[in-house]
Amino acid sequence: MSEQAETSLGVADIQKILAALPHRYPFLMVDRIVGIEGDKRAIGIKNVSANEPHFQGHFPDNPVMPGVLILEGMAQTAGAICLFERAAGGKPSLVYFMTIDKAKFRRPVVPGDVLEYHMTQMTKRRNMWWFRGEAKVDGQLVAEAEVGAMIAQDGGK
Repeated sequence: MSEQAETSLGVADIQKILAALPHRYPFLMVDRIVGIEGDKRAIGIKNVSANEPHFQGHFPDNPVMPGVLILEGMAQTAGAICLFERAAGGKPSLVYFMTIDKAKFRRPVVPGDVLEYHMTQMTKRRNMWWFRGEAKVDGQLVAEAEVGAMIAQDGGK
């Protein structure tokens, strides 16, 4: 990758994510987004911590991050980059998770892991997007899925 291409990739810190998404702790599943290329691709980062509430009841003696929360993190990453891309339009929007297909879980995610959501746009039509996602820890695939989202104006219309 050229130096110019590297500098053109966007980054979103937690403040930018909080401004785009309505999710808040404990349901916000992405801490930072890096490598943003418009609404085409990005990598969401989640630092998995032992003090997260789901670990109290999800195999407490052997804490494992619930698969549905990994999928939610993928969807939040995809939704955030769609909203970042549309922010230039001026009107506030909401993103709604619509579909999930081909979900597979490969290995457990545990406290201390740094979870990466590698999201790549498959297609887009009007206010709807579909992404292919791979969740990785230390470069190893832990989950994968295809997710769909719809953007609506604030108020759900």
